[in-house]
Amino acid sequence: MLLNTIRTVNRAILPRSYSTVSPEKWDLFTAVCIERKPVITPALNELEKSYYKYLQDVEHERSFKSDFEVRMELDKKQAELIKQGTADADVVVKQTAQDFLDANNEQLNKFKFADRITEADKENNQTSLKRKLDKHLVLVTKQKFGDKSYYILPQSPRNGKLDKHLVLVTKQKFGDKSYYILPQSPRNDSETLRQAAERLLKDYCGNDLKAQICGNAPTGFYKYKYPHTVQEKSGSLGAKVFIYFARYRKGDVTKKGLDFKWLDRIELKKELHPNYHDSVSQFLVDEE
Repeated sequence: MLLNTIRTVNRAILPRSYSTVSPEKWDLFTAVCIERKPVITPALNELEKSYYKYLQDVEHERSFKSDFEVRMELDKKQAELIKQGTADADVVVKQTAQDFLDANNEQLNKFKFADRITEADKENNQTSLKRKLDKHLVLVTKQKFGDKSYYILPQSPRNGKLDKHLVLVTKQKFGDKSYYILPQSPRNDSETLRQAAERLLKDYCGNDLKAQICGNAPTGFYKYKYPHTVQEKSGSLGAKVFIYFARYRKGDVTKKGLDFKWLDRIELKKELHPNYHDSVSQFLVDEE
């Protein structure tokens, strides 16, 4: 009897106590980490050069004569027959191996090898994709948080308003501060996180840039609290950012007025906020 009475009292009291607790509200953002793979192979270090030379020496010692070397020997024998006057006339007019070698050497001397250091590297143009061709590059945008600016990944808030976007890196403003971040955008109520990421690419990068988003699940996560003034205006405690990874395919950023950069791993660490960089670096493969 007493146990039933306690259960009845609990059912009457507990719901009222729960209703007095105001749940924390967080804005949901989607961000995209767009990475360009290296276009050329990295330069060899001293150990790699030494090992490469060793493999070349072993290959040379163990190799047999190539078809070209055999052809050179046959041409020498044919030249001896010509001196003796016993060579076939039809064989004499053919192109010799030496003629073939001279023609290819001439073509090689005319060929100009591309420089590993591009004009974008010389000018330190961090908005160009034609820089650091042997490195992985990540797109970040600059945004403002409070009175400071940071580079972050392009991102977008959940309500679809583009005035609070983060992340490529692009430069974005949060309060009176700006940061470079990954492109980010708020998620609309009617779309999934993946759909928000796809919309974000067009909204912030334009229609020319093409990138392939990997998977339906985010690869990274980051959250931050708004300044008190922003909390009072928005009614939200802060933002939770779900980061998707995308591989660059072709094109370039065409949106005017967007402050962005293509950065390698070392530059990312310098430009991104330390806490933000810790979250992003967890799903990026180290180059060293």
